[in-house]
Amino acid sequence: MKSGDARVALIGFPSVGKSTLLSTLTSTHSECASYEFTTLTCIPGVIEYNGANIQLLDLPGIIEGAAQGKGRGRQVIAVARTADLIVIMLDATKGEIQRQLLEKELEQVGIRLNSRKPNIYFKQKKGGGISFNAMVPLTKCNERMVQLILHEYKIFNAEVLFREDCTSDDFVDVILGNRVYMPCLYVYNKIDQISIEEVDRLARQPHTVVVRYSLKLTMFT
Repeated sequence: MKSGDARVALIGFPSVGKSTLLSTLTSTHSECASYEFTTLTCIPGVIEYNGANIQLLDLPGIIEGAAQGKGRGRQVIAVARTADLIVIMLDATKGEIQRQLLEKELEQVGIRLNSRKPNIYFKQKKGGGISFNAMVPLTKCNERMVQLILHEYKIFNAEVLFREDCTSDDFVDVILGNRVYMPCLYVYNKIDQISIEEVDRLARQPHTVVVRYSLKLTMFT
């Protein structure tokens, strides 16, 4: 159940340090071990900060294919959609592949990270065909593409107004209307096992923190 002033969801592959982060930041104990899938249910904790209560959720580790239901992935992602912020936990020794795979899984279920809703007005009508207008020059999409997309979704009467230079994928998101636009913080753990040059590179990426809990090392961008 959602409670407190905000909800933060911890997402990551098994054994990347989500449970350790929860135990470090809150008074809640989440089982930690060197083997995978130590967290089998959603474990909530509370961070008290400047009078605000922030609910922190340690979600079970997800695996590739979570968006299709593998490893209880759909349940995990369903909880993540209700959060105000997603924290993606990553193993700094695994390169960029973990981040790319997790972003792909979330993208497939309609979670858009660190982006805002496209500024496109769209309304279906009962008649009158398709009315298309743009308030800015379009470089990523055009009227013909909009018509093709609408016909693909069996929409033949609609009013469309592009208020910014959006892509065709942005327009599809607007049509579907079930996308969630959410801030995301990337946390790289185990930075003591990589070179200082790689730590510096990771720390300079947007929306990124690099940490090592056992050594109490933290660097923010």
